[in-house]
Amino acid sequence: MTAAERREQVVADITARTGITEKMIEHLVRRFYERVRADEMLAPIFDARIKDWEPHLQQMCAFWSSVALMSGRYHGTPMPKHMPLPIDAAHFDRWLALFAATAADICPPEAAAHFVERAQRIAASLELGVAGANGVMLGLGERFRRKQAEVTP
Repeated sequence: MTAAERREQVVADITARTGITEKMIEHLVRRFYERVRADEMLAPIFDARIKDWEPHLQQMCAFWSSVALMSGRYHGTPMPKHMPLPIDAAHFDRWLALFAATAADICPPEAAAHFVERAQRIAASLELGVAGANGVMLGLGERFRRKQAEVTP
């Protein structure tokens, strides 16, 4: 079996187990970012950096395809993009809450759980990276919190 065939089999297995499809991923990503763009806390962070949303949404669809289905569609490096952002634990918590609510609204339970579990790991990893970029070494169970003045975009 070739690498491409193995990847195809992995995607098929995950789809069979969770019901996740590329179409579901696109629906989740687009609905989630609609909520982000309307969110009082998160919208200013995104608005300061994203002017043309369609390329970002396409990239996020590829990212979530790679994360959720192991499709290999995403080839970016998210950590460096997040490290300089004026965000902290509260932003990650809000991001996760919106993401979990969106997944629960549009996905079957097995798919929502699959997405949310991965989102939690991604958020934890990015929070560690953001903290490290700000000279803070987090211990087990610690969260990164900025002073309020540092959080405004």
